[in-house]
Amino acid sequence: MGKTIAEKILSVKAGKDVLPGEIIVAKVDLALVQDGTGPLTVEVFDKFGFKKVKPSKSVLFIDHAAPSPRKELSNAHNILRDFSKRTDAMVSDVGEGVSHQIMAERYVKPGDLLVGADSHTCTGGALGAFSTGMGSTDLALAFGLGKVWLKVPETFLFNLKGKLPKGVYSKDIILHIIGKIGADGATYKAMEFTGEVLNQLTQEARLTISNMAVEAGAKVGLIPTDETTREYLKMRGREEDFSEIKADPDAKYEKVFDIDVSSLEPVVSFPHTVDNTRTIKEAEGIKVDQVFLGSCTNGRIEDLRIAASILKGKKKNKDLRLIIVPASKEVYLQALKEGLLEIFVEAGGTVMAPGCGPCVGVHEGVLGDGEKVLSTQNRNFLGRMGNPKGEIYLASPATAAATAIEGVITDPRKYLG
Repeated sequence: MGKTIAEKILSVKAGKDVLPGEIIVAKVDLALVQDGTGPLTVEVFDKFGFKKVKPSKSVLFIDHAAPSPRKELSNAHNILRDFSKRTDAMVSDVGEGVSHQIMAERYVKPGDLLVGADSHTCTGGALGAFSTGMGSTDLALAFGLGKVWLKVPETFLFNLKGKLPKGVYSKDIILHIIGKIGADGATYKAMEFTGEVLNQLTQEARLTISNMAVEAGAKVGLIPTDETTREYLKMRGREEDFSEIKADPDAKYEKVFDIDVSSLEPVVSFPHTVDNTRTIKEAEGIKVDQVFLGSCTNGRIEDLRIAASILKGKKKNKDLRLIIVPASKEVYLQALKEGLLEIFVEAGGTVMAPGCGPCVGVHEGVLGDGEKVLSTQNRNFLGRMGNPKGEIYLASPATAAATAIEGVITDPRKYLG
């Protein structure tokens, strides 16, 4: 019987043919924690008596609060630094960037099993890896044993058809899908994406889609590899990491969804759930106090280029704060070379060091009571950005840039030539 991408990868990692619903023990290639989840992982690792990490690439990321805004978080960071010194784990310190972006740039390759103590570890699925989030205790075992147990997920196939309209991006596609199936519509399923639309998306745009699979409850968001994947790896001197990963023609899917993107408009997710989606026409005119461009969802160089093309030569609304956070040092340096950061600063924006920035609410950019933010991040739960009395709207970088200019949620197509 044919296999889906998830079943193929997990069969290799388990060393046997696996079936949906089966509980397996699988070999881990890559493992990560971040500064919020990492200290607990270290505590459990030590409790079990482990001495060295087993996966060849185990990375500790200091990205959620970087640089540290509080002494308690500084102490948490030092736990990770000390753990790195006494084990074989690598540490990605302040200024390097967000874990999921760096994993895509440097480490993840097609066919890998990547586990991370962060729900958006699923980002790596865009590179044909079974990339999924787990709890801190599970990661301690992954670090110590080099393997994990998990249930093989059933797979939902999303066939993306048609031609992407002007002003509509991969962020709009995934928000549309989540709005369609619901925030729990794919709980513990593998979301597999296919179709002619993938040929219209860069590798960076694909990362955005996989990143948000978990917002529909999915275990993983998988995209088959192709020449776009190869070129992305080649640009980073990793062409030898490429391999073809795709489902068998006779693979069995639990559900198949046909999504025609041709008629899509920009999408906005309203507070306080990601699946509370509306078209831009339904969202236009809502006043916002802050715009955040960044995060592991939309802090890549392509995202900054899109926003800068709209903001160039313009000023942000005087009653609004504009915060830009590149997702990694590589993105930051490239944006610097291209003059994008200059465009943002001249527009009145504030550029922060690579990292998670305001997204998780433990750093700069916390909302005031009653304030609204239009953000390119992946989550808009109540209190997500540090204040339960604030409201978070989610959208693409283009919508964010247009909104920054006008001070109200704005259709970006009016600014695109």
